[in-house]
Amino acid sequence: MQSFFKQKINIISLLTVTVFMLFNIWNIIYNTPMVPEQHWAQKIFYVHVPSAWIGFLSYFVVMISGIMFFVKGNDYWDRVSLAAAEIGTIFISLVLITGPIWATPIWGQPWIWEPRLTTTLILFLIYVGYFMMRSFGGHVERVKRYAAALGIIAFVNVPIIFVSVQFWAPEIQSHPQVEIAKQPSDILGPFLISLGIFTLLYTLMLKYRIHVIKIKNKVVANV
Repeated sequence: MQSFFKQKINIISLLTVTVFMLFNIWNIIYNTPMVPEQHWAQKIFYVHVPSAWIGFLSYFVVMISGIMFFVKGNDYWDRVSLAAAEIGTIFISLVLITGPIWATPIWGQPWIWEPRLTTTLILFLIYVGYFMMRSFGGHVERVKRYAAALGIIAFVNVPIIFVSVQFWAPEIQSHPQVEIAKQPSDILGPFLISLGIFTLLYTLMLKYRIHVIKIKNKVVANV
């Protein structure tokens, strides 16, 4: 009976988040203003920035999980770390795709080696190495420790991304700068809604991915 109610709650959660995401897409398309000189490209902002937020939040979870793994030695934290790393990398990939699309009307080209985008790409490549180590690193317990350590160290790049525009000369800081607090209400409102819905989506994805990894590990252990 308890399993039945738990399954029912999970289905309701999935349907709720799906409805919220569909509403978010509709709201972005029809209820957000066109910005001069950017037109439709600017609407990517409502996906690009929340995706970056989720990616960095997820990598923060990787770091915390890595620390907890070393402290507790519990495989639960390794599962959380792996799940968060996978989801975070999905969203960072989305950032690297939507960023150039949004910035093309501003830059006149899809990619330049601009500080914030470049440091985000470096973070993405670090996690490509993370997954390669997970897959080909050898002994399982050693890989878990190495992955936890790399997840902790990799997070150092996140604050670097945020302050990167202060490290380079002004003439190469071409990344579109958005002062969220200074945006008019017709932009700020939909953005905050999108940010909240993306966060709900992330919470659900993390929960399910941790569960899937747990089942997978049990199957592998019984083979």
